[in-house]
Amino acid sequence: MYESVTMNADKLTQYLDSLLPTYGIPSVDCIVYKNHKEIYRHMAGTSDAERTVPVKADQKYLMFSMTKVMTMTAVMQLVEQGKISLEDEVSKYLPAYKNLKVETESGVKDASNVLKIKHLVSMQSGLDYDLERPGIKRVLAEKGMKATTREIVDSFAESPLKFEPGTRFLYSLSHDVAAAIVEVASGLKFSEYMTKNVWEPLGIKNTFFARPMNDGVEGLAQQNMFYDIKDIRVMEQSCCYQISEAYESGGAGLISCTEDYARLADALACGGIGADGNRILKPETVEIIKQNLLGEASLKDIRESMGRVGYGYGVGMQIFMDPEAVGSKAPAGIFGWDGAAGSAVQMDTASATSFVFIMHVRNMGLVYSDVHPKLRDIIFTE
Repeated sequence: MYESVTMNADKLTQYLDSLLPTYGIPSVDCIVYKNHKEIYRHMAGTSDAERTVPVKADQKYLMFSMTKVMTMTAVMQLVEQGKISLEDEVSKYLPAYKNLKVETESGVKDASNVLKIKHLVSMQSGLDYDLERPGIKRVLAEKGMKATTREIVDSFAESPLKFEPGTRFLYSLSHDVAAAIVEVASGLKFSEYMTKNVWEPLGIKNTFFARPMNDGVEGLAQQNMFYDIKDIRVMEQSCCYQISEAYESGGAGLISCTEDYARLADALACGGIGADGNRILKPETVEIIKQNLLGEASLKDIRESMGRVGYGYGVGMQIFMDPEAVGSKAPAGIFGWDGAAGSAVQMDTASATSFVFIMHVRNMGLVYSDVHPKLRDIIFTE
């Protein structure tokens, strides 16, 4: 029996509408699902550079790190099937990661700890988010825009890790590496795997990988950049995390829409089964995703570097562990993640409730500290 959620729809609508005049956000869209039923949908604002065209129900957006939730779903499918294990060494699938180096106070040395898949999914790999690393530049010089996911991901290993695997938390390219492992373990290109095993079973039809530049993508909302309150300007339709035309970033590469993403969120909130009855994960696998994988040092890292007070981090998603730490009445166990353009997904298996919030503004830090927590508290407690 699922716990009930008594969401205050009027309060949620008022709050969403207030974001436009308060911060100058061009548009917002929010869907709430409970047990496979859409119980709320509200959108407001405009989608074009001139701020004249109303946002549409099937509007497309660059999802950035919201991609990670889909990638982790794929990883855990392969874990379920016994094709990979979170305890497996990364080098079992990607030999380039066999002899890693690590930065220390006394210089670069051979890594003492073995890099495992569990370190990738929990952002404890020692990788960083440097897109200008020498390995990437080398591959692009050699292969150009035809450089593949595997070729680029292998090049990450040419730079030393920032710390021994498993010892600290650092938000990084780890989930891009996980996507390459999905390719190796499944024998499919990452997008092919996602289409066959996640998107088609859930009826997700308007989700695909972006390119480095995305001018001309039909239905793509104008991307914006935050400079200050009410100073939000249009920017190019770029996705720097799509490193080449052939690259498929498991960490930040997707274009999707609110309706599509809500289907995934609903499935995970309902223990891995979609609204159409197709199961993408077992309930026990979803529970594994929700288990905190961070030790004390890593918990300190995520809370200090990303401001996620009260949260731990499991398989690629934050876990709400300590509501009292932030004065919230929302239940512990809510899990999900967000993206660089301000979007967020949060799910709760106890109530089979999920929400997807979409906007399209980069570099707006207050969204993560203020807006997402407020949405969490309205939807799950009011």
